[in-house]
Amino acid sequence: MTPGALRDFYDGYIACLNARDWTALGDFVHEAVRYNEEEVGLAGYRAMLERDVLDIPDLSFRVEWLACEPPLVAARLAFDCTPLGDLFGLPVDGRRVRFHENVFYRIDESRIADVRSIIDRAAVAAQVGALYRVA
Repeated sequence: MTPGALRDFYDGYIACLNARDWTALGDFVHEAVRYNEEEVGLAGYRAMLERDVLDIPDLSFRVEWLACEPPLVAARLAFDCTPLGDLFGLPVDGRRVRFHENVFYRIDESRIADVRSIIDRAAVAAQVGALYRVA
C-alpha cells in the first residue's frame, strides 16, 4: 500500500468505528490481530470495541494527527466523551472528559494485524480529581 492508500484505508477504518459497523470490521482488521502484544483475534477486538461503546455511548474517534509509512500507521486520536461509569478504573460517572490515545498499527495482508495503544489516563484522572498511579 502507498502512503496515500494507507491514509484512505485508515479513514475507512475510523469511519467504520464511528458508524458502529461491526460487520465491516473484518474489512479492516486481521483475523489474528494483536492488541498491545496480546493476540485477541478479530472477535476479541470487536468485543473490546463493543464494550467501549456500551460504556461510552457518545464515543467518537477523531483523528488529530496521522502519519503513514507502509506498513505502519501512527495516529493521535482525540476523545471528548461522557462515560457512564468508571473509565480506566476511575470514577467518571457521566462527567465529560477529554483525553488522547497514541496508537500505532502494523498492516499485514491489507488489514490491521498489530495495534499498540497508549492512552493518556492521567488526563482523565486530573479531570475527575482522582489520584492516578502507574501500576
